[in-house]
Amino acid sequence: MRRVAEVVANERLGAYVLLSVRDASRPKPGQFFMLAAVERWGGGAGERPYLPRAFSHARVHEDGKLDFLLEAVGPGTQRLAELQPGEGVWILGPLGIGFTPPAEGRTPLLVGGGIGAAPLLALHDELPPDTPVLLGFRSAAHAEAAAIFGTDPFLATDDGSVGHSGLVTELLYDRLDGSSVYSCGPPPMLEAVRAICTERDVPAQLALESGMACGFGACFGCVVPTKNGYIRLCVDGPVLEASDLETALTPGAGH
Repeated sequence: MRRVAEVVANERLGAYVLLSVRDASRPKPGQFFMLAAVERWGGGAGERPYLPRAFSHARVHEDGKLDFLLEAVGPGTQRLAELQPGEGVWILGPLGIGFTPPAEGRTPLLVGGGIGAAPLLALHDELPPDTPVLLGFRSAAHAEAAAIFGTDPFLATDDGSVGHSGLVTELLYDRLDGSSVYSCGPPPMLEAVRAICTERDVPAQLALESGMACGFGACFGCVVPTKNGYIRLCVDGPVLEASDLETALTPGAGH
């Protein structure tokens, strides 16, 4: 059901914003919500409304709050990132299919890139605190988001300003034995994770992104190809088994 949630906090985390809203739903890690500001949700002289934006939640609080990790990359996400306590946001969800537990004998290994750290935080909250986390970011400003894990994730940055200088997938190879990989991030990163895990015969679940207008299967805007045909990512995903994909580089996927 679409509803209005009150914004209760807006915290700057380097290049990102952690937005907290009052909502009592109990989503599973990897599920998502469609968000839209209640006021001034539009552009141009006539304030033509933007489509809502899809976001996986980052954390569920016991006191009835949800956290979302945002990056302002366009007018819609900029408006969401500007929301302040007391303002309202339209929220629809939880939607989609989230992560599933690893098979017996497998140890979860979380691999995130950029804003893809969000659903992995929600998953990490339900796993043992020593579950390994590998996170890749563009720069030190983006890597500040790693602090929300409350542990010490293994970090990689494109510019070498924090942690490993290079790609987060370069940290994968020595940690795959006995693992079950959970990953979310930009499509090139997800494709690298898929290819590496396929090569090493390691199970992996990938949280994919594709353009969504509705979030519940009506618009067919998020259709992606799998080995078994096309699916709507919003209802059959966004989490898919890597083994079901020929590639994670899907048309219309986000940054």
